Amino acid sequence: MKKILVSYTLPEEGIKPLKKHFEVISPTDKHSFSREEILEKIPEVDGYLAINVSVDADIIDAASNLKIIANYGVGYDSIDVEYATQKGIIVTNTPTAVTEATAETAFGLMLAVLRNITYCDRKLRSDDSDFIWGMLQQHTGHSIYGKTLGIVGLGRIGRAVARRAVTFGMNTLYYQRNRLFDHFERQVSARYVSLDELLEQSDVVSLHTPLTESTHHLLGAAELDKMKPSAYLINTARGPVIDEQALIKRLQTGKLAGAGLDVFEEEPHIPDELLQLENVVLTPHIGTETIEARIAMAHEAALNLVTFFEGTPPPHQVN
Repeated sequence: MKKILVSYTLPEEGIKPLKKHFEVISPTDKHSFSREEILEKIPEVDGYLAINVSVDADIIDAASNLKIIANYGVGYDSIDVEYATQKGIIVTNTPTAVTEATAETAFGLMLAVLRNITYCDRKLRSDDSDFIWGMLQQHTGHSIYGKTLGIVGLGRIGRAVARRAVTFGMNTLYYQRNRLFDHFERQVSARYVSLDELLEQSDVVSLHTPLTESTHHLLGAAELDKMKPSAYLINTARGPVIDEQALIKRLQTGKLAGAGLDVFEEEPHIPDELLQLENVVLTPHIGTETIEARIAMAHEAALNLVTFFEGTPPPHQVN
């Protein structure tokens, strides 16, 4: 029986398919294995279901029998895919299971920051709660109905966000390197524009692009300056897609109205300046943190492992 290393505790319902086909090595008395424990255990396994850890050259070199790394998530920038490929190791991800949960998070951040929901919640719980009732105009927010939403990256998650935007009465623009076929655009009522046009015209910009060399700091100082001072920025993709310090400066000086951020440049570190801003809603990378999504991701990762060891190409191979 093939051995699979799972570095993090998953919902039992999600891990059952793995246990039917493999000997699973996973934490039993804590949430996750440490890096040192992974390095100790990985030489004996055939597959690795990687969660919340950087799979770098040291781990890959220690994995003398490893055939496949099944990433638990859609983004695989934490894996040295090029080196794994050189070593003949397959890398897979879970692109479909994360779609709806991440889109919900993006829309949740959008509503929270435009309507000042978390700000009002904090004030009601503070010593200023009486003051807040008499000063409602100070925290009047903005409706998303009729606003223009700019989506950067109209892949699975971007299209799921666009579908929700239709329901909320928003107008949708999108940008990515390659324009989609007309029928995809019609399905989500989205219009293709250049990145500059999207930034200049959108009331809300939502990022759904993977982190690559070309998307690192895709939104830097120059790009952020193209956005309206009344605009909001939502990021559920990857932190380094935005120049975080440039964003902070524009939020501090009123050159941007606000932001909803689920991801950060140097996770888990969040700059104190962001924590102090009242016009920012922050969440700790919870885009896929629902029970339903976690189980579906485990099933999708298991499917990649099972099909590979049955001798057929896994459905979500990235190298």
